[in-house]
Amino acid sequence: MMRSLAVKLTLAFLLVGLTGSILVTVIVQQRTRAAFSNFIVNQEQQTLANNLIVYYQANGSWVGVGNDITFLQGSPPLRQVGGHNIPIDGSPFTLVGPDRVVVYSNQPDEIGQTLNKGNLTGAISLQANNQTIGWLVLTPVSRSFTPNTPEANFLRNVNSATLLSAMVAVLLALCLGGLLAFTMTRSLRDLTEATIEIARGKFGKQVKVRSKDEIGELATSFNQMSLDLEKATKARQQMTADIAHDLRSPLSVITGYAEALSDNKLAGNQEVYDILLQETKHLDHLVDDLRLLSLADAGELSLTLQPTRPHALLERVVARHTASAKQRQITLLIDAEKDLPPVNVDVERMSQVLDNLILNAFRYTPEGGKVLLGVYAADGVVQIKVKDTGRGITAEDLPHIFDRFYRGDKSRQHNGESGLGLAIAKSMVEAHGGKISVESVPGQGAEFTIFLNPFNPE
Repeated sequence: MMRSLAVKLTLAFLLVGLTGSILVTVIVQQRTRAAFSNFIVNQEQQTLANNLIVYYQANGSWVGVGNDITFLQGSPPLRQVGGHNIPIDGSPFTLVGPDRVVVYSNQPDEIGQTLNKGNLTGAISLQANNQTIGWLVLTPVSRSFTPNTPEANFLRNVNSATLLSAMVAVLLALCLGGLLAFTMTRSLRDLTEATIEIARGKFGKQVKVRSKDEIGELATSFNQMSLDLEKATKARQQMTADIAHDLRSPLSVITGYAEALSDNKLAGNQEVYDILLQETKHLDHLVDDLRLLSLADAGELSLTLQPTRPHALLERVVARHTASAKQRQITLLIDAEKDLPPVNVDVERMSQVLDNLILNAFRYTPEGGKVLLGVYAADGVVQIKVKDTGRGITAEDLPHIFDRFYRGDKSRQHNGESGLGLAIAKSMVEAHGGKISVESVPGQGAEFTIFLNPFNPE
């Protein structure tokens, strides 16, 4: 059976705590025993060295020292040497006289040998009356303490305290690990429940952000994703409704006239044919715009890029709209800086962007107004501006001006346009690696700006 993440984390914390406690217990016991043994041995060795010095001072030499020292295994009682108690721990040693001749050793065949200075490295120097009377060379051996002695009782108490501390540490690791695991997984459980809700179609679900760590960042990102998904879903639903409405309008007209002609209720004439052709073209235009947007969304919009002078691009576009501007009694002007760097664009696509912006400006600019096309270089980019003197865009409509099928003028329904012109313009500009923005003050017109990078031959 699959365990929950909280149980796995708790077991992981418990395992880490248990492993750490065992290691610490073993290390502390070994180090404590070794340090305590060294302490006891150093004390006994120093006492032995002091008593040997007393022996030498009492006898004037080392003669007969071997007869007064008996080596026993284990922890024997104290031994009288020269009127003093010498603790015997069973550790073998070698006693060297001032002439570096061995006077006593646990290895009898070494007695009488002369040692060099290298053999006395680490030996305890025996001093009396500011003179060296010999050296004590110790041979370390493993040491064990007899039960019920003070030393053994001390080590037993230290071991008990260490084990108790380890058990307390394991319990704390279990409690803290469980608490931490529950805290860490609480946000994950919230995210899981919210994800299930979204999978059921309940978009916009939010979870509480409980921390500022990676899980908190995940919760924040999830909340933003949920809101974006809800917004996108509503936009898609609205767009679907708008597409159905815009398709239904020309289809209704075509269907009505076709049925009337089929039932001989309406005689065919040039006016009827012109209406049918106009509605068919509008329907075809809407389908083309939707296809263009779908290609842009999929990143499959084909572009034929070539270095182009911005001024030549504007002149080409203005030439197509000069007649329409005169009919509307609108002044169409060009304002371009000299010696501007070329831009790498698809001339046909970028002309289509400018066509959409100019037609949009014509739509909202009254007779006698102006539409200005300008191109400038600023901040390392080429800026193409389309500015009109129309009624402008309200602050409420400005953030949605590039949304698909969005109409700031709610009274404007079917006017032969698809409602996708600005959305297409934005998609095409972004496909060129640029961006587009708009600024407007109601009653003072609107200004659209296209930002394009200069052409770099490298």
